[in-house]
Amino acid sequence: MEEARPATAADIDAITDLAREMHDELTAMRGGQLWALRDARPERDRAAFEVLLDTADAALWVGTITGVVVGFGSVEVVRLHDGRPLGVVRELVVTAEAREVGVGEAILDRLVEWCRERHCIGVDAFALPGHRRAKNFFEGAHFTARGLLMHRALDP
Repeated sequence: MEEARPATAADIDAITDLAREMHDELTAMRGGQLWALRDARPERDRAAFEVLLDTADAALWVGTITGVVVGFGSVEVVRLHDGRPLGVVRELVVTAEAREVGVGEAILDRLVEWCRERHCIGVDAFALPGHRRAKNFFEGAHFTARGLLMHRALDP
């Protein structure tokens, strides 16, 4: 049975493994190399995720199947220029073998609810261009695109 729950210190090793798996998977996609250098969490070690366990404006959740961690998601609250809070999903990944069974949806539902409890005006999440599965996943959860980031690579 799949479920999502708040992460604990005992989950950090599994989270760091999943974060590295996500980083490798996304870096290989179109736009992924620049994502890895600009937008991805620069450190994917224990300390990078342990700090989220004690941060009031961030949450770390894991998804499990029969008690085994197979995914995780993190969200942070950022303040807009007018002071209102916006939730930003920093990571959301489920190991390839556990996708398509509801774990990602369970994690995302908890992240969104956590943002709602903090009176966020909305929740942003990132998907690489051409990552159709991620786009479809978020659209299935009632997310819509609110902008496109355009980039032009220059010769070194």
